[in-house]
Order: sequence, then structure tokens, then C-alpha cells
Amino acid sequence: MLEKLNEIEKESLASLAAIEDESALETWRVANIGRSSPVMSVFSQMGSLSKEERPLVGQRANQVKVALEKAFAEKQEAVKQAALARSLATEKLDVTLPGRPVRRGRLHPATQNLRRILDILAEMGFQVYTARDVESDEYNFQLLNIPPHHPAREMQDTFYIDTGETDESRKQVLRTHTSPGQIRAMREFSAANPHNPPPIRIALPGMVYRFEQITARSEVQFNQVEGLVVGENITFGDLKGTLSDFVRRMFGQNAKTRFRASYFPFTEPSAEMDVECFVCGGKGCGICKNSGWLEILGCGMVHPDVLQNGGYDPKRYTGFAFGMGPERQLLLRHKITDIRYFWGNDMRFLEQF
Repeated sequence: MLEKLNEIEKESLASLAAIEDESALETWRVANIGRSSPVMSVFSQMGSLSKEERPLVGQRANQVKVALEKAFAEKQEAVKQAALARSLATEKLDVTLPGRPVRRGRLHPATQNLRRILDILAEMGFQVYTARDVESDEYNFQLLNIPPHHPAREMQDTFYIDTGETDESRKQVLRTHTSPGQIRAMREFSAANPHNPPPIRIALPGMVYRFEQITARSEVQFNQVEGLVVGENITFGDLKGTLSDFVRRMFGQNAKTRFRASYFPFTEPSAEMDVECFVCGGKGCGICKNSGWLEILGCGMVHPDVLQNGGYDPKRYTGFAFGMGPERQLLLRHKITDIRYFWGNDMRFLEQF
């Protein structure tokens, strides 16, 4: 057996010395130090040897195996260096070729549409007002005419933050809508002059969060843009005129709109605004569910209790508010069937914008 091992080592090293390319080297590795190689078969035959022979054969088999593996590693590096030398000697590099273009990043499609909305509202005299993402139950619900156990709370499944707070009004939540910003803005504007607070015309953009199952039509987080106008003698006609002008600027001068009665706890009366389907031109299609219209926002006159909570006398002041979703508008405009595409980070989708 010892003679056999010496023969295996001699023949393997001789065949290795003649190799000059990587494919032949890989073939040699499999044949000479692979699982089925002669030197490895010696280990499987150890059980048939006598007790005196086993230590000697085992030691010699390990020596041969280590020697072949070392020779293979040295040969592998030599073949690699030889291939590199041939490449440098025969191949040419054209240094005058232009380099690869740098791929620049771009704004996310939701951010693009959000900025477009805010630009249009800015042209119409709205100032951008930002509010916090984490709100108290009081600001998110109670001051907006949604007391504890109100049925309207079921419309918005809420993420509550575990702070150990037992007082219902002080419990912390991830805001379910941007409407708490209405109260904060009105209180900030009225604080300087409580008896004669100034008129308000603001847009409140931001992310909102709802504890919902993620589907093609719903996400746990999405953007909203809230609009608030407060002043003397503000009417529902002002609301319709403002939003109709916004739609024409956003979707084109020939865009048609309609208002439908709805319900929101913080506005009275309340409405939802539709725009004529820009996919089928009002004829009816799968995008508009064959109605010819697409819902784009909710709106209404600010409820007197909300005005009072914000520091504005409802006997003197009136106002209107509206809320829209940039992602929903993109879904409709580009016939996108799954809202999850916006947060999936798939470059094939994002590069289309």
C-alpha cells in the first residue's frame, strides 16, 4: 500500500507539471484530489489493513494528499499569472473609448407628484405647513370631532404607540390622516391674536399610517396633502371654485369635475370630488369601473366645533378643507394596478418615471 501511494504521488505530480490551462487543471483536480481520486480511495481501504499497517499507511496517505493539494494551489496560481501575462501581451486597451455613463438618481414618482401638487397650490396662494407624524389621540381624533368610541374611528385602523399612558387623550398614535395639522395650524395662527386671528390658506403634506392589510389597493403608509382655508365669508362656492381650478391646472383645462355628498366628522357639509376619467374620456372603462368618473379627493366645510377647537370663532369665521393622495392620482393617471409598486424599490418600475 505504501508503494501504491508513492506511485500515485509520482504520477499525479508528473501529469500536473504538463498542464498549462485552467480547464485541464480543473480536470486534474477532480481526478487526483477529488472524492473519487486514487489517494482518497486509500482511506476507504484502511479497514482491511492490519493494526500495524494502519498508522503507517494513514500517515503516508495524508502526506500524499497534502503534497498534491499544495502542488495544485501552486500550479493554479502559475496558470493564472500566465493567462494574465498572455492577456497583457496580446490584448490592447483603447484608452480613447468613452467611459461608462454615470447613472444619476432621480426623485421617486410619489415625490414628483407631491411636488407638482404643492407647486400648483403655491400658485393658488397656499403656504406649505408641516406637522408631526406622531400625534396624540386628542389631536388625531378628539379635536377633529371624533371622540372615543365614535363609529368613525373604525374607518381608520390606528397604530398606537405603547407609552404606558392611560389618559385616552394623551395616548400617542401614528397619525391616520394629515387633518391634525389643521388644529395645530389654527392654534398657531390664532395664538398671536386670539381676538382677531388672521385668515389661513395652507397645504399640509405628509405621510400617514393605517394598520391595514397590504393589498394591491391599500398600504400601511402613504402620502396625503391636506388643504385648509379659513376666513370670513368663506362659502361652499369658494371650495368648489378652488378645487375646480386645481383640477384644471393638474389634469388640463378641459377636465370636468363633479361633487358627491359624503361624510367626514370634521366637515359639514362634506363631499367627494370626481374628475372625468382621463383614460376613457368619460365613456367607461375598467379604471373608472365603467362609471366615467374617478374619485380624487374628499372635502367639505370645516365643522364649527373644529374651528372652535382651533381658536377661531365659528360665528365669525368659516372655512373649507380637502385631502388628496398623490399615489392615488398616479395610480389613476398611469393605469397602475398595484399600489405596492411605489414602495417595492423595483428599478424597472421606478425608471419609467
